[in-house]
This record gives sequence, structure tokens and C-alpha cells, in this order.
Amino acid sequence: MSDSRVINGVVIDDTFAEAFPMKATRLIVTAHNMTWARHAAASTTGFATSVIACGCEAGIERELGPEETPDGRPGCSLLIFSMSGKELAKQVERRVGQCVLTCPTTAVFAGISEGEAIALGKNLRFFGDGWQISKVINGVRYWRVPVMDGEFVAQETTAVTKSVGGGNLLMLATNTEAALHAAESAVAAMKRLPNVVMPFPGGVVRSGSKVGSKYAALSASTNDAFCPGLYGLVAKSELTPEVRCVLEIVIDGLTEADVGAAMRVGMDACIEIGAAGGMLRVSAGNYGGKLGPYHFHLHKLLDAGGKP
Repeated sequence: MSDSRVINGVVIDDTFAEAFPMKATRLIVTAHNMTWARHAAASTTGFATSVIACGCEAGIERELGPEETPDGRPGCSLLIFSMSGKELAKQVERRVGQCVLTCPTTAVFAGISEGEAIALGKNLRFFGDGWQISKVINGVRYWRVPVMDGEFVAQETTAVTKSVGGGNLLMLATNTEAALHAAESAVAAMKRLPNVVMPFPGGVVRSGSKVGSKYAALSASTNDAFCPGLYGLVAKSELTPEVRCVLEIVIDGLTEADVGAAMRVGMDACIEIGAAGGMLRVSAGNYGGKLGPYHFHLHKLLDAGGKP
């Protein structure tokens, strides 16, 4: 901690977050009104916190006004990330089929046009049992599937782009209230930026992990160095007695610059709260540089205004 910086009483560790390449797509889900667009969006991006067990990481990027959507209705922009284009295609088809097709009044469109195409409505059209019809507008094919409230409209394909997953911040605070306030403030700041999502509940994760476990069947286990309840019990705790709660934010973005910008505004939010508000320290999780090629150094992000 000798090379750490202190800003407004908050220690910024001289460390880095380690992130890795992913594949991503953006979907635009629209509906008769925003209530039903939100229902579909929340369901589609549910159980999508970590590729370790969920198959993908996803979140609602932002809400869209009628002037921003292909069919002139309110909607939501969703970002979905996975480790391969093949797995991403599987997740998109399952989630749209189970969570958008089923939701009253919805339609779904591609939010990214450049990249390798994967199925969106291409296979879901068969739900129409032969009654489905297609329409090509400006060279783009859409499918119209009859359903009980009218029809489900889906663009035939969406595009896959390279992306970055696993950017992160660790927020160390004097108590749970202070840590939650810092995390909520940081997530709110990040959500104002485009091209990023924070896939964990509310954008925040309390079960940070380390590689390996004393149990052979587990590849990861609790990050004991950052567990306040284990201070004084583990050999290499990262904490001091004043730290009583640690929370983490994980960020996925379409580009390295997007993730870096989100981390920067998240740090700014924590710094603004300051030591007076119970924020003691900001750190980041990495695996010694062995997990992924993207290294987001906290001090460099502060100096460069969020650019890696």
C-alpha cells in the first residue's frame, strides 16, 4: 500500500483489474408500453451473472424512447456476453424464445449490425407452425409469428462483436451501510455510460472469489483475503480492522475503452463519498495477470480519465 494514493480520504490501491475477451450482442426489445418492455428485458437478462454457471452475462443497458426503436414503440436495450459465439447464439435463442416471445406485445430487433450473424428470429419463427411469414425491409429480413395477442415480430439475425468482460472494482468500507451506498452510487454512475452492463444483482456482488479451493471439486472459492469475518484468521488478509464490509462491481463492455470509462466513473463516485461517508479504500481483483490480456490499472485510469 506504499504506492497507493489517497483522495478525499479514500485509498486507491496501486493495482489492476484483470479482464478477458468475450463475444457480445445487443438486442432491442420493444412492447406496447414500457412496463411490458421492462418485464421482457428483466426476464431475458435474469440468471446471467457469470458465465461460470449461467452460460452468459447480461444486463439492461438502458431504456429507449419510441424515437430510438425500429418500430416506434418504447423498449429496452440489452447486452448479452458469452465466452464464444456458439454459446452466445444458444443463449440468445433460448432467452428470446422463453422470455420475449412469451411476453405480451413484445418484438425483438438487432442492436448491432456489424459482425458475424447469429439467429434471432430465424429459428423461433417455426413456433408459428407454418403460419409465420417474412418481410424484407431495406435488405433486412423480419419474421411475423402469429400469437394469441396478435403477432410476434423478430428480426431474423443479430450480429456478434468482440467484447471485454471482467472489469471490476472492490469497495472497502467501515460498515454495510457505507459499502452499499458506495456501490449503489458507483453503479448509478456507470449506468449513465453506453455499452456497459454490470451483470450481478443490482450490479453488485458480495461473494468475490479466488482461484482454487481446499475442496478438489471446486475451481473457485471465497476470496478470504477480503472477508472481514476472517481478519486475523487468514495468513494474508488484505484488510485492516476498520474495514467491516467489502463489495465488488463487475463490468462487461463492448470495448476496452468502455470498461475503463465505467471503472473511472465508479471510482469517482466512491471518492466523492469519501472517508467521511465510510469509504476507506478502492481496490481491484486480478489473478496475477494470468487470466486475461486486459489490465485496468486504477492509477492509470485516474490519470487518463478512464482510458486504459
